[in-house]
Amino acid sequence: MNFCSDNTAGVHPHILAALERANTGTAMPYGNDDLTRAVEKQIADLFERDCAVFLVGTGTSANSLALAALSPPWGAVYCHPDSHINADECGAPEFFTGGVKLVGVPGVHGKIAANDLDAAIAGGGAGVVHHVQPAAVSLTQATEAGTVYTPDELAELADVAHRHKLSLHVDGARFANALVRLNCAPADLAWRAGVDVLSFGATKNGAFAAEAVVFFDPAKAATLGFRRKRAGHLWSKMRFLAAQFVAYLDDELWLANARHANAMATQLADGLAAVPGATLAHPVEANEIFVTLPEPVIEGLEADGFRFYRWLGPGAQLLRLVTAFNTDPMDVAAFVARAKQHAANMAAAPAES
Repeated sequence: MNFCSDNTAGVHPHILAALERANTGTAMPYGNDDLTRAVEKQIADLFERDCAVFLVGTGTSANSLALAALSPPWGAVYCHPDSHINADECGAPEFFTGGVKLVGVPGVHGKIAANDLDAAIAGGGAGVVHHVQPAAVSLTQATEAGTVYTPDELAELADVAHRHKLSLHVDGARFANALVRLNCAPADLAWRAGVDVLSFGATKNGAFAAEAVVFFDPAKAATLGFRRKRAGHLWSKMRFLAAQFVAYLDDELWLANARHANAMATQLADGLAAVPGATLAHPVEANEIFVTLPEPVIEGLEADGFRFYRWLGPGAQLLRLVTAFNTDPMDVAAFVARAKQHAANMAAAPAES
């Protein structure tokens, strides 16, 4: 009954089986194997475009190396203040870029508005030697608030970035969840909408450790191979990263996993909306729910053994709940039922004199 994160989930059995199959015979190291070549073609076919694909083991490395290829050390990368690169990567983007400055552009429900981005870049001091120079924009899909950018919203933001001669990067740790929500082609949320580079995540959606940095303009990837090696993220036994992606993409497993996670989130949100005193902080569009509950309800759920994050720290009443590819519907139903029961107990308790 753990709703802390989709990172608490295990590995999908099909992906574990693929790892077992890859663990036979020999294969050339450092990505010179048949499985890695197959995955590079799979991803290109998936996005309907020739692209440069680099497999890595973590989302932090994917984001940081992508931004390093897009920005000089004196560059500015515009992102939402709550984005993973700004709030949760321990300075890795700044480190791997050699000192880039992350510039927060606030927006409601975890999203950046095009006019706000335009104003931030316009006021960024382009050409002024005393200031970091605007270099890239990084968006999160799905966002840290559990919302998604539509293709039109992405295109509008891409137009702003490109008009200012900036590249557009997307942190797609939950790209699959956004995609199934919108029911569009992968290319529609990528290069067709103006995205230059995508961190294409699989780990949160059923893989063991598998991410891909996808450059839709291979020319922008000229330094990435060297950066990946220098950063210690060129796996010698790359076939085991590739094997995960083969299974992830085969028979649309990645989409089925994301659909289940999203459906569980919707079911959980709908149930909690009927709990007295509950307030949803953001629209539930992927697999994350942010909900405020009365303290007695939260304490009751904690005592029941449910696990989740109080999002603003100990004592906070805003919770983040995350569902995954293997979330049990019975756990969702139990969480809602117990929340309602604790709310009823609270209402029935005599008021303190």
